[in-house]
Amino acid sequence: TGGQWRQSFAVPASLPRSDGIRQSKGHKPLTYTYFGKLWATSGQTDYDPSRPNYHPIDHACWKHGQKVPYLAVALTRTVWSNNTQLFALNLGPAYLGMELGVGETVLMKAVAQATGRQLDKIKAEAQEKGDLGLVAESSRSNQRMMFQPASLTALSVFKKLKEIAAMSGNSVKIDIIKGLFVACRFSEARYIVRSLAGKLRIGLAELSVLSALSQAVCLTPPGQDFPPAVIDAGKGMSADSKRAWIEEKTLVLKQTYCEMPNYDVLIPVLLKEGIDELPKHCKLTPGVPLRPMLAHPTKGVGEVMKKFDEAAFTCEYKYDGERAQIHILESGEVRVFSRNQEDNTTKYPDIISRIPKVKKESVVSCVLDSEAVAWDREKKQIQPFQVLTTRKRKDVDASEIKVQVCVYAFDLLYLNGESLVKQPLSRRRALLHESFSEVEGEFVFAKSIDSDNTDAIAEFLEQSVKDSCEGLMVKTLEKDATYEIAKRSHNWLKLKKDYLDGVGDTVDLCDGTYGGFLLACYDEENEEFQSVCKIGTGFKDEDLEQHYKFLKEHILPKPRAYYRTEQSAEPDVWLDAVQVWEVKCADLSLSPVYKAAMGLVDPVKGISLRFPRFLRVRDDKKPEDIADLYKKQQQIQNQGDKADPEDYY
Repeated sequence: TGGQWRQSFAVPASLPRSDGIRQSKGHKPLTYTYFGKLWATSGQTDYDPSRPNYHPIDHACWKHGQKVPYLAVALTRTVWSNNTQLFALNLGPAYLGMELGVGETVLMKAVAQATGRQLDKIKAEAQEKGDLGLVAESSRSNQRMMFQPASLTALSVFKKLKEIAAMSGNSVKIDIIKGLFVACRFSEARYIVRSLAGKLRIGLAELSVLSALSQAVCLTPPGQDFPPAVIDAGKGMSADSKRAWIEEKTLVLKQTYCEMPNYDVLIPVLLKEGIDELPKHCKLTPGVPLRPMLAHPTKGVGEVMKKFDEAAFTCEYKYDGERAQIHILESGEVRVFSRNQEDNTTKYPDIISRIPKVKKESVVSCVLDSEAVAWDREKKQIQPFQVLTTRKRKDVDASEIKVQVCVYAFDLLYLNGESLVKQPLSRRRALLHESFSEVEGEFVFAKSIDSDNTDAIAEFLEQSVKDSCEGLMVKTLEKDATYEIAKRSHNWLKLKKDYLDGVGDTVDLCDGTYGGFLLACYDEENEEFQSVCKIGTGFKDEDLEQHYKFLKEHILPKPRAYYRTEQSAEPDVWLDAVQVWEVKCADLSLSPVYKAAMGLVDPVKGISLRFPRFLRVRDDKKPEDIADLYKKQQQIQNQGDKADPEDYY
């Protein structure tokens, strides 16, 4: 029945005690009582989420109303193990800053203490297998105990992880980890350890999570006591109609998630009200960062004119700094968030202090989109991005700030209780200028021109480079000019200075080895790191020294299962993919050696970078799929490749 059962029986005293057996005091001869779940004791294979025609109710290992067993989560992850990828476990949205703070040494100590194994043995086996999770699983399977603790549930594990994140002190964390570890069965130990290490190889990206949530809620309407069979709200639709219907609802969920990136807020509303009601209950809120709108690269002024046709547009300087989403709460509190929704408030006390001085009295609450740029007050000019990176990352003392910043505001997304993301840019920009005052070197509006004259735009582009900017951002003003935060919009184009000397857009890549570096990019569809080129130029002596110091701590005994490379291009030393580089190249070309985007443009060739040159380390970005950049090359478009690359945000 899936419930607990108990049976007492007399056994010889010589019978070895095993999992689930507990001695009952006061009984002679010895009496043992067994507690357990039928589905669990009958074996790991009873629950198989990969079975053909899997039914989420009929084939589940728990009943309606029961808490989801953690073993079901672990077994589902095991099914995905052949298509693995590395993802960190997020205990909450990025802006809450919830981090486990559990190092590998702490985990090894917990595994050793919980199993009675020697720490050096644990370390040696982890080095050999390259996965402490597998070591934990094998160590746990050999352990014998007097009785089996209560089965883990998904909720109980999640609560324990949040407890660990809220604690300081390794000894306390080890005690909680040991408690979890002792209760593990089968593959649970593997995923408990991977979760704690922030290395979940589950092959699941955030877009996939949102799509799965949307499909589940669409096909199983909320607010119903489920019958034995799952309700299919799309029954009777053709396959194409059902797909289009789900995609439409998914876009609503994605858009809402971008405004309110918190599953703890979204999911209860989804389950109670459904997707259609979601935007009414989960809205853009000061203090909660929304996903920033991103732009597509373009090759030149001519392409801008072609894409926007007769639509009115504006050209803004593209500042080389750090995205700063500034929130003013009704309480008067000011918060600053990064491109990745991380809370940067303590990083910028200087910005916090100046906002009340530059806002008009009419502004009670708002959300600004801007760029924080390093600024030389004496020379009154912009400084390179590398200068900005030398600032302390958090808990900055305003009196100790050496690198000054200027805020360049370019959009207003929320004002006095009203979301503006559906308003055209012309209206948002007008409200921005009405609501704030400029102060030189502290807070200014992004420099812009509204012109459709190609010569004027080209001249403005050149001037932006002279003013130490990356180039231009070109945006529609009226037509299709809403703030599209659920995808990379075609109505924002970036025209960077690299195009002036015939060089394409920069590509952010993951570092892979020493000396001559093997680089890789992340392919979201296949969820793996794919080799894209080797690089040996663009490095200063201090760059090479810093790379060595940082990367020597991330050596791997063998490549990860989700590294895709050609044997002839393999490096001498493998490293964990822990750093993102910005690389400049002449163009992108097809290659039989490198694996990036293989199958998207050519069935047997990947995409490689020609004449790559190192520019800088990017702490604010994650690996990106580069098939989009390849297809946007003019020579490729001239060949008749009209396929639109999938949008990513």
